[in-house]
Amino acid sequence: MQHTIETFYKAFNNLDAETMVSCYHDDITFEDPAFGVLQKNRAKNMWRMLCASQKGKDFKIEFSNIEANEQTGKAHWEAYYTFSKTGRKVHNKIDAEFKFKDGKIIRHIDTFNLHKWSQEAMGFKGFLLGSTGFFKKKLQLQTNKLLDKFESNVN
Repeated sequence: MQHTIETFYKAFNNLDAETMVSCYHDDITFEDPAFGVLQKNRAKNMWRMLCASQKGKDFKIEFSNIEANEQTGKAHWEAYYTFSKTGRKVHNKIDAEFKFKDGKIIRHIDTFNLHKWSQEAMGFKGFLLGSTGFFKKKLQLQTNKLLDKFESNVN
């Protein structure tokens, strides 16, 4: 299963969403602080949207510390990009946990410091609000609205 995680992150660094989603089980559940919980095609479409939005931009990821067996896995990855709304540089450090079924990822949880991310992405406003539940809810509403729009254009 280590190979599956490596394939997933190599594809992400190349903004190859179709290879990424091929690592996912049809019943995938994804969760992170920015999107909340996404399931099945919605989780896959999130990666398609993120890859499409970064094409031609200064995006890269690095991954390390991959550990996996037949049931579970984990990895550390770091994303470097410019946040489009503010033009600010972001270096986000993420820890991922995986569960596998039928040789594919069925559960994927990304954990990162939302307050630190919000400071980098939004500056002082992120510093003030980034640690609040209000900010997290608002961010998830905004990211899911973007995903709704993306899905309505691809379906």
